Amino acid sequence: MQYAIVTGDSRGLGEAIAEQFLTKSIHVVGVSRHSNRELAEKYGGSYTHVACDLSDPSQLEEGIEQVMKRVTRDDPHFIYLVNNAGVIEPIETVGNFQSQDVSKHMMINVTAPMMFLNHLLKEANDQGIKTAAINITSGAAERSVHGWSVYSSSKAAINRFTETAALEQDMAGKEHKIFAYSPGVVDTDMQKEIRSSKESAFADLDKFKALKEKGNLNSPRTVAAVLMDLLNDFSSIESGKVYKLYDLIENKT
Repeated sequence: MQYAIVTGDSRGLGEAIAEQFLTKSIHVVGVSRHSNRELAEKYGGSYTHVACDLSDPSQLEEGIEQVMKRVTRDDPHFIYLVNNAGVIEPIETVGNFQSQDVSKHMMINVTAPMMFLNHLLKEANDQGIKTAAINITSGAAERSVHGWSVYSSSKAAINRFTETAALEQDMAGKEHKIFAYSPGVVDTDMQKEIRSSKESAFADLDKFKALKEKGNLNSPRTVAAVLMDLLNDFSSIESGKVYKLYDLIENKT
């Protein structure tokens, strides 16, 4: 039995990734505030939803506990974890933040993926289950973007967390695969939020509007399919690495 935990599966990239797993007969446990009705109706018993607001500490702990009980109760031999849920707000220059916005951002983008992987590795190592954990990251982790200091910082944190977790498991002699996946600019609701931001808060606003107008955004299904191709070549995956969509596509051609 195989399971895939996918956070933020109700729409966008998370939905596309969840569907990729479902088409391969891997049971998906989706974690989001609202269940994905389309996936539930289409895939029935192969899809389970756990309602959870990842920005709420108490809901996060309870949600993780529910998920771990669900994915370990049937003696699985493999569990995937895709920490996909993320937010970009606040898009704002330093000096103009609201503390509650920064706290919410860090809970969703940093604390939640850390704690999901923390609990999964404990269960996996205790029960001898093999795992692959994928943290969705961004190119913004590697460069400074006007107005994105919070987002860039959270993704930089995830990259270092990924690398460190992979190092620790390798030193412990475990065979888990832990890596980050940078999908480029994807046509999701996050892009709508970016395009609706103030130019005073985000200097590259016109550039991102042009990406949409010119059709230069990656589709969620394309991004999910490239990730699945990488997972299909499991033995070649390098733990701790940040895999970039364009590099993976280029290497295939």
